[in-house]
Amino acid sequence: MAEPLLFVEHLLKQYGDKVILNDINLTVNKGEVVVILGSSGCGKSTFLRCLNALEPIQGGTVRLGDESITHDSKNLTDIRQKIGMVFQSYDLFPHLTVLGNILLAPTKVQGRDKAEVKEEALALLDRVGLKDRADSYPAELSGGQKQRVAIVRALAMHPEVMLFDEVTAALDPEMVREVQDVMLDLAEQGKTMLIVTHEMQFARAVADRILLIDDGRIVEDEDPEIFFTAPKTDKAKQFLNLFEFHRPKKSK
Repeated sequence: MAEPLLFVEHLLKQYGDKVILNDINLTVNKGEVVVILGSSGCGKSTFLRCLNALEPIQGGTVRLGDESITHDSKNLTDIRQKIGMVFQSYDLFPHLTVLGNILLAPTKVQGRDKAEVKEEALALLDRVGLKDRADSYPAELSGGQKQRVAIVRALAMHPEVMLFDEVTAALDPEMVREVQDVMLDLAEQGKTMLIVTHEMQFARAVADRILLIDDGRIVEDEDPEIFFTAPKTDKAKQFLNLFEFHRPKKSK
């Protein structure tokens, strides 16, 4: 039976008089993978940032379980530890090794035992094929390797939800697959994830649900096979036509 975990109700996000997100409603179940699609500037990345209060909202509510997430929540630091986020730009500390980057937050913020965290970090690095780079510095890694380290760093905090914001957009094509494989593995393990991506084949492979945002609203919320083969809205049909991804042609 589905277990609701993340709740978004009537979310409104504005910059001054400009409305970015308008009346967004969404419930994400534990273990569900939701992929968010939309044209550039539609509000996808802003939506993710609202979910862990990196952006304040001007209306509506966001909840993780029974906990409200607001920009001025007294326990915001604790809440953010439950919602891991991986950005396009890695954001690794250049003066720390791979292992040092991963150990920093669990030991300093969560106060966990360093030896325990190190053992877990090495196991996670092994899972993503980077255990042998534990003592390397970010400058010695490829873009794909840095992004895999960023994912491990987020996982080491034991988040209940993972947010991925166009994490392969800055990578060379040959590095994209190695990061996508890690995310597919997380999906198979039942990790709750919200993913913003422009990679249509990957979206279809990893998603339990596809959301299409257009002009700050969710215009389609659908099973990926239905979305990619028989979209219900004109907005979805127009969006898919912008990509090289093509729906299978009907046999004559």
